[in-house]
Amino acid sequence: MVTNLRTDDERLSGEFLNMLLYLRAVMQLISATIITFNEEKNIRRCLESLQGVADEIIVVDSLSTDNTKNICTELGVHFIEQKFLGYIEQKNFAVGQTKYDFVLSLDADEALDEPLKEAILQIKQQGSQADSYKMNRCTSFCGKWIKHGTWYPDKKIRLFNKQKAKWAGVNPHDRIEIAAGSTCEYVKGDILHYSYSSLEEVVTQANKFTTIQAQAMYDKGKRASALNLIVNPSMAFISGYIFKAGFMDGTDGFILAKTIAYQTLLKYAKLMHIQKNKF
Repeated sequence: MVTNLRTDDERLSGEFLNMLLYLRAVMQLISATIITFNEEKNIRRCLESLQGVADEIIVVDSLSTDNTKNICTELGVHFIEQKFLGYIEQKNFAVGQTKYDFVLSLDADEALDEPLKEAILQIKQQGSQADSYKMNRCTSFCGKWIKHGTWYPDKKIRLFNKQKAKWAGVNPHDRIEIAAGSTCEYVKGDILHYSYSSLEEVVTQANKFTTIQAQAMYDKGKRASALNLIVNPSMAFISGYIFKAGFMDGTDGFILAKTIAYQTLLKYAKLMHIQKNKF
């Protein structure tokens, strides 16, 4: 009788092991990537939202001087220090450090909401049915979640097969570019983007990013004229506030639409300034 019990135990253990191996073969393993620089106020929230979703987390840090490294070390992620290469270049570098084909990429000031976590876990359990996945991003503007206008749904590809996709775009506005013939599916849930907490931050970031963007546009051969200073900001406001229903977000929607118009003006004004200084 003892021998039979031992045989049954061995059989059950073997079946359990086979089941685990099967589940591992079917389950889609995911690497998460984040680039950081002085993100101590955001990084913990981002990393905690990835717990139970990502099978490895890679943080590529641009030599932070705050507590970012300590927080990442505490939470057990793979922390890599790398001098900043540019937003697109740094994100592609991070993807290159991953060991799984499927990559989930977040910014340090982003986090997964619960419906998006559930959707990604379902993809993991069933195996990927597409080469990339697109999801909504919902942004907080001075403490309020914006649900209309230029900022929502703001669909982004953030989960992708690294063999068939890469980061591209014009710095600082990066985007995932998928290979021809690749498939993309939409998943429910939001990336929560904890963006500007004050109007002061809006002005500071607008100045920083429009400088980067103007230089990147110039480097790619783009040029601006006085017409761009008149037409493009106006169209940016009309598009976001009226055509995309930014007015539904009340005063915040109006301020946001005007902010985007201001950023558009700055971008083309700085591009014109670069042009003049080159001749």
